[in-house]
Amino acid sequence: MSRFVVRPGEPLQGEIQVSGAKNSALKLMAATVLAEGRCVLRSVPDIADVEIMGRLLEAMGLEVRRREDDALEILRGAEIVPEAPYELVEQMRASTAVLGPLLATVGEARVALPGGDDFGSRPIDMHLTSLEALGATFELRHGVIEARAPRLVGAEVVLEYPSNGATENLLMAGVLAEGTTTVRNAAREPEIADLAAFLNRMGARVLGAGSPTIVIEGVESLRAVEHVAIPDRIEAATFLCALAVAGGEVTLRGARADQMDLLVDKMGRMGLRISPEADGIWAMARGRPRPVDVATLPYPGIATDFLPMLVAVMSLATGTSYATENVYAGRFRYVGELARMGAQVRVEGHHLVVDGVERLSAAPVRAVDIRAGAAMVVAALGADGATTIHDAGHIDRGYERFVEKLTGVGADIERVD
Repeated sequence: MSRFVVRPGEPLQGEIQVSGAKNSALKLMAATVLAEGRCVLRSVPDIADVEIMGRLLEAMGLEVRRREDDALEILRGAEIVPEAPYELVEQMRASTAVLGPLLATVGEARVALPGGDDFGSRPIDMHLTSLEALGATFELRHGVIEARAPRLVGAEVVLEYPSNGATENLLMAGVLAEGTTTVRNAAREPEIADLAAFLNRMGARVLGAGSPTIVIEGVESLRAVEHVAIPDRIEAATFLCALAVAGGEVTLRGARADQMDLLVDKMGRMGLRISPEADGIWAMARGRPRPVDVATLPYPGIATDFLPMLVAVMSLATGTSYATENVYAGRFRYVGELARMGAQVRVEGHHLVVDGVERLSAAPVRAVDIRAGAAMVVAALGADGATTIHDAGHIDRGYERFVEKLTGVGADIERVD
């Protein structure tokens, strides 16, 4: 098992190249099922989750390889195996994204119930009921979802909640359905707009992605194309949080401030100076962060993936901060790990009360999931000694060259395998 050892050091200084968005890349990879031929995806991060999705596509009969120029090349032939096996699906929840493309192309799918990060129930009922509106039928047998749709027909679907996964599956199913599909209360995340842009480049007709109403006019077929994934706003947020704790001045190349307006505002209130640039974001931090109140909400609100790192920053603030988790009820397992480092955090239902301390204490902690692991690294930059973060493999699932990027701007962090 891998672990990170982090020590406090000098303020951060320099530039970090932000990778392509994990949460977009995985869905772009799933969408390649929709078109026979060779798709080329650029800015796909070289991370564990991408490797798992690649293995999943290979199990379905596609060919996946990373080229010397770091682009991901995915070749789909005429034959598809409409099955996502348990040993891959249980490692990554995003694997449910193949449901829509499989139903649209071959009219059937067998997908094991998903796994992934363990921070509470994230049922896929909304995915299934949404696809049922287009004519799909589902049965659960021995832990496997068996889906059939000899013919998908467009419909109006109103989502109970703006679910990313349900919106993405509807997009990928609707593009080859007969007629028009209208999705109301759709997810608005930048990753949704990126997927729609990819689909439109393939020949789909999708309007309104990034707004609450998406209209999809079905077409007969799609073609394989090239596409560049958007930058990872969660990775950018992680480095801003690291800067808030360690201090210094950093430029995040490729990051887009317009895709995280509310986060930029909140971090400005915490004392960071942040300025958009032509090709990224410049930020500077001096002294301890100020307290702030944060609540997670669907985009354009504060993303639930931002919160663990923000709580790590709050634990070193000059006063009391309040955080509310409105998306995933069970996502506070990292609080116990922060407490091992001396953080003063109280859990009150789905709220956190964080009394900032001047310095945390180095301690052995665990990365209980991807973002919790990143939060441990952020907190360790404000501790008084060497903090060892165990189960660092979780961090590898979501961050490309994480240690190298941080050491490149002066952080004292090393990986021990």
